[in-house]
Order: sequence, then structure tokens, then C-alpha cells
Amino acid sequence: MTGGYIGYQIQQSLRDALRNKNRNVPVVTIVTQVIVDDGDPAFQNPTKPIGRFYTAKEAKKLAKEKGWTMKEDSGRGWRRVVPSPKPKRIVELDSVKRLWDSTIVVTAGGGGIPVVENMDGSLTGVAAVIDKDLAAERLAEDMETDILLILTEVENVYINFGKPDQKALEHITVSEAIKYMEEGQFGSGSMEPKVMAAIKFARRFPGRKAIITSLAKAIDALEGRAGTVITMA
Repeated sequence: MTGGYIGYQIQQSLRDALRNKNRNVPVVTIVTQVIVDDGDPAFQNPTKPIGRFYTAKEAKKLAKEKGWTMKEDSGRGWRRVVPSPKPKRIVELDSVKRLWDSTIVVTAGGGGIPVVENMDGSLTGVAAVIDKDLAAERLAEDMETDILLILTEVENVYINFGKPDQKALEHITVSEAIKYMEEGQFGSGSMEPKVMAAIKFARRFPGRKAIITSLAKAIDALEGRAGTVITMA
């Protein structure tokens, strides 16, 4: 649903923006399957909340009837939680590569649709949510892109975020990023996966960079005037 619906919105908006600038560039959305390992430890520890909120009574009933794992969510009610396995391979990668030189491709939306590969090569969907930042990094690696640009709500990654001594990070190395992550500087459900994806990309391509910034500062960041840049050294 995320990949299709949001992909449609992006596809239509980009097409209109390009047309308004007299740019006849095709834009397509690919509903993307992403292979995960059915032995991934995440399947033993579901953490990603999905769907609506339920009362404690409703949650108990659903857990019994459907076998769902239900967890209380910050005092707002109970929600179903599913595993968040790591992305291994993007099934439609070859299609993305074929379109690369002629078309803007919206792909791996919402982390892609998690599937496992069976012994005969067929694919089976699984109840899980792949982290969208790690899926983007997987795509960037496979496409051997020059830059991994991750867009979020803030212009920079911060340490001591929300405190009087908060500090915006402009350029950090992989080792510095790992140090800050081990200190618990980045929220596990917000900034941490973005930093993890940036670290993975910078390690894979020494000499290239990952950037984390806001949508409004995307162009400035690509031109070196904004955002947090993470490199191997």
C-alpha cells in the first residue's frame, strides 16, 4: 500500500513539476519486492508497529485468534508489531537498471514488499516491515550510486538533540558515527536507521558520501552547503 499509493503521489507530482518546466522526462513507480532471510533474528523479535490502535481487551482477543504479537504503544493503545528483517536483494533491480538512463524511477517505497525466496526460486510474501532507510541503502549499493541522500524533517543529524547543548553535525566519519550511535545519541526509531544506512554506504564505497538532511535543503546539501555528510574518512 505504501509503495503503490505514495509512489503514485510522487510520480504524479514529479511529472507535473517537470511538465511545468518543459521537461519531458518519464516518471514511473515500480512496486518493489525485497528478499529477506526467513532466518533473520528479527522474526524472533517483532518490533515494528503497524495498523490501528486497539484496547487491551481487543489486543488480547486478536493475539489469541490471529496469533498476532501485540504491544502497548506509548500510552496510546495497543498495536500489532511485526518483524523488521534486513533487506538482502531487490527483485526488480534489473528493471530499475534498464530504466536508469531515461526515466525517473520511484522504487522500494516504504522499504519494499518483504518476500522470502523458496527452494524452487518462487517468492512468498511475509508479514514484516523492512526499514526504508536500509532498503534505500541496499538500492544505492546495487546501483553503485555516487551519493546516498536520505531526506528527513531536520537539516542535520544532532548530538544531544533537544538539550541546551545540542550540536548539529556537519561532516563526520564512519568511526565517529559509530561512536555516537553506541552512546545512544540517535533515536532507535528515527535517526538511528538513517545513520546506520549512511555508515553502510560509506563503508561500501570509500571516497563516496552519504548525506542526511531535510527535503527543503536537498539541493543545498548536494552542493555542500547543508546537511550531515558521512564518509569513510
